[in-house]
Amino acid sequence: MAFTLAIIGRPNVGKSTLFNRLVGRRVALVDDQPGVTRDRREGQGHLFDLEFTVIDTAGLDDVNDDSLEARMRRQTELAVRDADAVIMMIDARAGVTPLDQYFGDWLRRGEVPVLLAANKAEGIAGEAGRLDAYSLGLGEPIALSAEHGLGLDELYEFLNPLFPEAEEPEEEEEEFGLEEDRGPLQLAVVGRPNVGKSTLINKLLGEERLLTGPEAGITRDSISVDWDFKGRPIRLVDTAGLRRRSRVEDKVERLSIADTKRSIDYAQVVVLVLDAGLGLEKQDLTIARQVEEEGRALVIAVNKWDACEDRQGTMRAIRDRLQRSFPQTRGIPVVPISAREGRGLPRLLDAVMAAYEVWNKRLSTGLLNRWLEDVASAHPPPAPGGRRIRMKYITQARTRPPTFAISCSNPTDLPDSYLRYLENALREDFDMPGTPIRMHLKKPKNPYVS
Repeated sequence: MAFTLAIIGRPNVGKSTLFNRLVGRRVALVDDQPGVTRDRREGQGHLFDLEFTVIDTAGLDDVNDDSLEARMRRQTELAVRDADAVIMMIDARAGVTPLDQYFGDWLRRGEVPVLLAANKAEGIAGEAGRLDAYSLGLGEPIALSAEHGLGLDELYEFLNPLFPEAEEPEEEEEEFGLEEDRGPLQLAVVGRPNVGKSTLINKLLGEERLLTGPEAGITRDSISVDWDFKGRPIRLVDTAGLRRRSRVEDKVERLSIADTKRSIDYAQVVVLVLDAGLGLEKQDLTIARQVEEEGRALVIAVNKWDACEDRQGTMRAIRDRLQRSFPQTRGIPVVPISAREGRGLPRLLDAVMAAYEVWNKRLSTGLLNRWLEDVASAHPPPAPGGRRIRMKYITQARTRPPTFAISCSNPTDLPDSYLRYLENALREDFDMPGTPIRMHLKKPKNPYVS
C-alpha cells in the first residue's frame, strides 16, 4: 500500500531542500529567492527502511482570489487532501510568523497526522524559534536541518508507526518468455513560455494537476506525472518555457532552463508546442535542434488551433519553414490541437506512439546490405582522384535513435551530401520519418597488416 507524505509551509522555509534530501538527488529547484516552487512535485522518497511518495509544494500564502498565489495555494490544499501525513515546516531562525499561525490553525482542524519541523535549526541560532513553535499547538516540534541532514531520526520516528503492516508476499509461479517491461514512456512537453504546455498536460490527465494562467513563465520546475494511455504507462514531463538566451537575466529562470534541458536529455519522445498565432519562430527551431542533437524523437503540436483564422496558410508556413530550416530530420509529425478544448489530442498521442516505435526500430543486417547495394548502384559514391569510394557493409549499431555503421574505402573522402542521400533514402525506404538518424563511417581493417 503506497504512503504519501506532503511537505508544506510558507515560502522559503526549506521545503524543496528537504524534498531533495528524501528523494536522494537534486530534483527540485532550490534558491534563496522565495516562491521558486509553484507546482506540486512528486518523487519517490526513502528514509532508512521506509519508502513513500513525497510531495513538494508551493509556499503557502493567505489568499483566496484568482491570483497566481491563490492557485498555488489550492494546489497545496490538494496535496494535503491526498496525503497520509504532513510535515509543516517553519524557519527556526525567523521564529513563528502570523502566516505560520494561520496555517497551523488550518492543519489542526484536519484529520491528517502532522509533524511540525523547525528547519534551519543547526547551532543555537534556531533554538528560540523551535521553542516558539510550541505555540502552534501541533505537538512537539523537531529540530531539523534539511540542508545538513539533521533531525531525520525524529522524522523516521514520526513516520514509522503510520505505515501499514507489511503483508507477506504471495508466492508466484515463475513465468518464462515474457516481454521485458521497458518502463514508462518518457514524454517531455517543451516550448516557449505561454504556449499551453501545462494546459495540454492537464487536459490529458483530466484534472487541474498543473498551474495554468495568463501569466507567462508560471512553470519553473520540470514536473513529471505518471499517466496511462491505452494500457501504456507514460511519464508526462511539463517544463519551463524556453526563451532566447539573450533575454534571460533572472537566476531562477536560468535554473529552470537548465532543468528543461535535462528533461530533454532524459526524454524518449519530445512534444514541441507552438502557438498557432505565432507559427514556427526562430526560438522554436532552436529547441527542435536541441531535441535532434540529443537524439530524441520529436513531434510538433500546433496549439490554440481553435483561434487560428488562416489554418491552411499557417500549416503550410510551418511545414515550409521546417523543410528549409530543418532538412536534416525529414517527416517530423505536425499535429494541430486545442489544449483548452481537448481537440486533436488523440491524433497527437497516436503521433507520439508512432514516433516512439520509429525511434526504437531495428533493421536486420541482411536487409540493410541488400538496400545499400541497390542505393549505391542507383547513385554511386563519388570518385575523388579517379578512385571510386566503395560501400562495403552496413549494420545497425543501436536504436534510440537508430544508429548505423557503414564500412567503406576512404571514409574521410565521402562528402556530407552523399551521407544525406543515404539518410534520406533510409528514411523513405524503411518508413522512418521524423526521428534522428546517426551514421558512422569506418574503414575496414586490412587482414594482411598486423
